[in-house]
Amino acid sequence: MGQPNHAGDDDLVRELSDRVGEIVGEGRAPGLHGAVVLRHGDPVLEWYGSGEDFALNVPLGRVDFGPGTLHDIRSVTKSVVAVLYGVALAHGLVPEPDEPILRHFPEYADLAADPWRAHLTVEHALTMTLGLEWDESVPYTGPENSEIAMELAPDRYRFVLERPIVEEPGTRWNYSGGAVALVGGIIARGTGRPLEEFARTELFEPLGAGSFEWSAGADGVAFAASGLRLTPRGLARIGQAVLDAEVVPAAWVERMLRPRVPSWGDASYGYLWHVGADGRATAAGNGGQRLFLLPGLDAVVAVTAGRYDEADQDAAALAILEDAVLPTLAP
Repeated sequence: MGQPNHAGDDDLVRELSDRVGEIVGEGRAPGLHGAVVLRHGDPVLEWYGSGEDFALNVPLGRVDFGPGTLHDIRSVTKSVVAVLYGVALAHGLVPEPDEPILRHFPEYADLAADPWRAHLTVEHALTMTLGLEWDESVPYTGPENSEIAMELAPDRYRFVLERPIVEEPGTRWNYSGGAVALVGGIIARGTGRPLEEFARTELFEPLGAGSFEWSAGADGVAFAASGLRLTPRGLARIGQAVLDAEVVPAAWVERMLRPRVPSWGDASYGYLWHVGADGRATAAGNGGQRLFLLPGLDAVVAVTAGRYDEADQDAAALAILEDAVLPTLAP
């Protein structure tokens, strides 16, 4: 069983630690690997456990997690890419979201000749409303899944951009790692640097987010949709930077977290973030990886877990948030 590391206000730390201990002891946080809670930028909970883990699909065996242990954050990577886009935009290195995507992939002149595709914008990718045929509802084990098919294709960007158009762009959210691959590609092209290198020097190092890894495909290109590995501390630090508009401009944070299209459940989608009606923003990844931004409480909750592909994969994160953090921090 993991041990909390105490910091900040003693009473608050003790109450959070006790609540998390009860949740774990009662089995209400299946597969929980780590949890870090920041309030006003200070750590008020840090908890680590043990469990079977993977680096994407590579088994790592049983891991004893700690402050320096890297963990897949899976599709939370998407939300980090949105942050990176804002940083690059502030430096004038990437286009405004309303610009056509194909203008930044000039090698696909044949696709740009299609008037429908010519009107696809960066914002359509940032909001996953490209209107292109894409299906990630099946397991990530073969080419029946569009993201896997993209990674197996000789040219990932062409693969995405030449998908059949099935609806008006901008009208409906459709979960798409391909959309994020395009965003990552634009960042790499605009900055003249690999995505992971830009992230290291312009985000992770300035924030003191610690070590990281970014898995890549056979072509050496980082998986923009799912390949990032961080510590829970590092993930929470990035979340706090978004709340504080540190490194990433405040104007971009507002645009990024503005609800734009319905997504899962009662949430809406901004730019690669899920946004609730209460202002809560969530970055979510397979297995129970979650980053919750709670602006009303000036709090951040980062959770890592190992329930990959399981129906209850969000149980641990929701238990930490709803049964420990909110009852303790809410006035």
